[in-house]
Amino acid sequence: MDFGAGFASLWSGVLVWIVPFLFVLTVIVFFHELGHFLVGRWCGIRVLAFSIGFGPEIVGFNDRRGTRWKLCAIPLGGYVRFLGDENAASVPDRAAVDRMTAQERSEAFPAKSVGRRAATVAAGPIANFLLTIAIFTGVGFFEGRVVGDPVVAEVRAGSPAAAAGFQPGDRVVSADGEPLTYFSDLQRYVSSRPDSPIAMVVNRDGRDLQLTVTPRTETQTDPFGNTFTQPVIGLVANDQSSAFRVEELSALESVQFGLSQTWFITERTFAFMRELVQGKQDVSQIGGPIRIAEMSGQVSTLGFAALLNMAAVLSISIGILNLLPIPMLDGGHLLFYAYEAVRGRPLSERVQEIAFRIGFVLVMALMLFAFWNDTLGRA
Repeated sequence: MDFGAGFASLWSGVLVWIVPFLFVLTVIVFFHELGHFLVGRWCGIRVLAFSIGFGPEIVGFNDRRGTRWKLCAIPLGGYVRFLGDENAASVPDRAAVDRMTAQERSEAFPAKSVGRRAATVAAGPIANFLLTIAIFTGVGFFEGRVVGDPVVAEVRAGSPAAAAGFQPGDRVVSADGEPLTYFSDLQRYVSSRPDSPIAMVVNRDGRDLQLTVTPRTETQTDPFGNTFTQPVIGLVANDQSSAFRVEELSALESVQFGLSQTWFITERTFAFMRELVQGKQDVSQIGGPIRIAEMSGQVSTLGFAALLNMAAVLSISIGILNLLPIPMLDGGHLLFYAYEAVRGRPLSERVQEIAFRIGFVLVMALMLFAFWNDTLGRA
């Protein structure tokens, strides 16, 4: 009896993680690969396969143009394979292209102009950004956004805000001359300026005062117990001070909201990468599939809209990751095409082969490091 109950509990826990994880990852991968697929076909390239996942095929079908659409056993990515590709990473198979008929060569990826190849490759990451905009726009339109006035309820003792002279009841009017409408505007501004002095105007008892505060990067804990680092100044708001409420958005306002959210997360992602290289960020924050699965399960408990928001954030991350100039990734291919466009001829097959091998090693090293962080790195 105890064994049965324990097994049921374990199985329930697995479902709580796996189902949201598969939903999030499948949506992101599908739209990324759909970008490659649609632009590739528009450029006259024959698509041999559209796969969600890697490894053995679970189920699939052929469309009227001969493309094999399939779902595979390892759900950690996907690929679109074009005519003339040697493998799922779109490494060109020039020997195969040389053996093709004239008709086949006209539809082969390696035989297309550098502009068409670049457009096809870039379409994947672009689709990730468009997906993020669409998700934030949709959530904003149907769910609205939670907003609160930029009024201070509490000043943390020993915080930068306390040192700067903030007091409960202060209304933060602007930061470095930029007007602040909501408390979230203040949070967003502070989070993007670690260790940088910010000149703020606060309204206290009807008088405007100017205070200067420097955010301090601290380790924070989310409601699920996950830790992360973030610049903070130590101001706290609550419902009594800020009157938190749900603000409905029109269609146009929803699009503006989607664009602003996408821009902010993109900027913060690049800032994180820059700070990571500078040693200002903890490498333990780099996570892989296990952490994404765990977070997906946690976020799903907050509702479907929260899970969609997580998918939007991860979609940007996947788009940016694929744009890195590493062979094997989309950015590496675009780097080769840029060289070809400038020099008028592609890199030699030998150089490309070496570059792809280096890229494979780098990608595998990143995956192993992320796996380490997901498991032993957090032990």
